[in-house]
Amino acid sequence: MKTILTTKSPLLVMLAALLVAAMTVVGCSKSAEHADTDEHTGHDHAHAKPAPPDATPGAAAKRLMCTEHGVPEDECGICHPELAAKLKPGEGVKVRLPSGESAAIAGVQTAHPTTGKISDSIECYAEMAFDQTKLAQIVAPVGGIVQSVAVDLGNRVKEKQTVAQIWSASIAETVAKAVLSHQTLDRERKLRAERVTSEKDLQEAEATHRAACQQLRLLGFTEEQVDAMGRKPQEMVLLDVRAPFAGEIVERMAVRGAMMEAGKPLFTLVDRSTMWAMLNIEEPDLARVRVGQTVELRVDSLAGRVFTGKLTWISAEVDERSRMARARAEVANPDGQLRAKMFAQARILTRNAEGALLLPSSAVQRIEGKPLVFVKLADDLFEARAITVGATFNGQFEVAAGLNSQEQVAVNHGFVLKSQLLISRLGAGCADD
Repeated sequence: MKTILTTKSPLLVMLAALLVAAMTVVGCSKSAEHADTDEHTGHDHAHAKPAPPDATPGAAAKRLMCTEHGVPEDECGICHPELAAKLKPGEGVKVRLPSGESAAIAGVQTAHPTTGKISDSIECYAEMAFDQTKLAQIVAPVGGIVQSVAVDLGNRVKEKQTVAQIWSASIAETVAKAVLSHQTLDRERKLRAERVTSEKDLQEAEATHRAACQQLRLLGFTEEQVDAMGRKPQEMVLLDVRAPFAGEIVERMAVRGAMMEAGKPLFTLVDRSTMWAMLNIEEPDLARVRVGQTVELRVDSLAGRVFTGKLTWISAEVDERSRMARARAEVANPDGQLRAKMFAQARILTRNAEGALLLPSSAVQRIEGKPLVFVKLADDLFEARAITVGATFNGQFEVAAGLNSQEQVAVNHGFVLKSQLLISRLGAGCADD
């Protein structure tokens, strides 16, 4: 059976890399005829070029060429792969391929860096929670029996909307006192007008009535309602329990006919137009975090959505076990997609880089932890260039130093060039004749 290999086949890429290495082995040999051969086994060296007129005597002799790779000896990465780990940003070593077609055969692709915007950030995990400033428990203001329940879980209510009604003996007693005090006040006013009673008696009647009405106002009754109940003493007095603001019922404890004590919760009401994201920030990252920074949230169950908020609070202490600090971000939730207890991946934007030089993450290779890119100088010649990496996000990274926008960089299959650079370390770099 024949195996058909396409240009995208991983096997072809591996074979191409081995071909590059093999061709290098064949092409690398020692030439003993040159009188100025240095101590590097397997390579001839000749003067690279005449020294400048103002150069010191002997300068030309110090600049030797690697005749096998056609680059200065002190820049030959194949001869001296150990130089790669010592490079400073902007410095590089040359990597010569066996032929001008080697890079294409291995699938190496090059491109110019792009210019754009990228943000440096700190990534952490978050858990969604209700905005505590928009959360309320609707409680029974007095002890009594629940006569009716007007809403259920998930219902949206308006501000001051009645959610339940309670009958209470104490309410009936308070209403009766208010009605009686009102009647007494009317009688005292008439008597005072006829100068039958004293001013002191009228003032006492007014004070008693105000006190009785004040208790009912605290329960939500108006003076007009008190007057109406006074005209219908036989009717049951029911207390309307109302929503303090517009929102959604997320918890219900009220049951019709149940006896409720004063202060016991009937419902939990929340306005979910804004949610809190509770973050856990690692201790080393705290120095870069400030209140007011933008926070981006991504939730696995809401693929493709990015929610944006602001950091509003950072804890004054670090957890002694996890060594993390709690923080809070306020996030807009206009369509109600975010829910409490959801887990999210948070990204705190600590710096925005405008006009940054950007490359895909596949373009960077690392040697002993040092980031390098391979800059194309010719079809068969690349330079392993040390760079400084800035912000990274979403498969791109910022080149903070070591590269300019006019240079072409290997953005795909750069590991082939890295293998060529390190080939002598693998024992296949040089061979004596």
